[in-house]
Amino acid sequence: MSIIKKRALLKAVGAAVPVIVCIISLSVFFSSKNELAGARARQKEFTSLMSEYRTLKSSIDVIENKKSITNVKGILQAVDEIFMPLGLKQRIRSVKPLTTKEAPGAVEEEAEVQVERVNINEAVNLFYKIENAPMGIFIKKAVMKASFENPANLDISMTIAFVRPK
Repeated sequence: MSIIKKRALLKAVGAAVPVIVCIISLSVFFSSKNELAGARARQKEFTSLMSEYRTLKSSIDVIENKKSITNVKGILQAVDEIFMPLGLKQRIRSVKPLTTKEAPGAVEEEAEVQVERVNINEAVNLFYKIENAPMGIFIKKAVMKASFENPANLDISMTIAFVRPK
């Protein structure tokens, strides 16, 4: 090979190497850019899942804390614990246990409670006491009607559920 051909070949290789390096660099850059966009999308998804998880965990923790505070054994005892401090025990017309459902790790008991001649303040206190009771007791359905004897008073019929660990 002559020196001229070698120099021309050397110049061609010298020009081709930076072009090849630029092409490889650009392909790596664009693939990294696509990976970054995918990672950011996954991060947004994980962030939304994390906030949903925290919300559910806090609501579960509230229920778990309620379960562990008292040693109430059944729905009838739970009703007594709620109504006795409010002075409404004598106004309970009936407490009818309805169903008992078993779930993994917990038992849910339902009962229908009928209360007569309750004024609005006592009704509000009752609902507040049930909502903030240190046990897993929840109102599933409540019906309030004006009392026949005194329209200022209410007759309340509600279905409540008591959840306790097995």
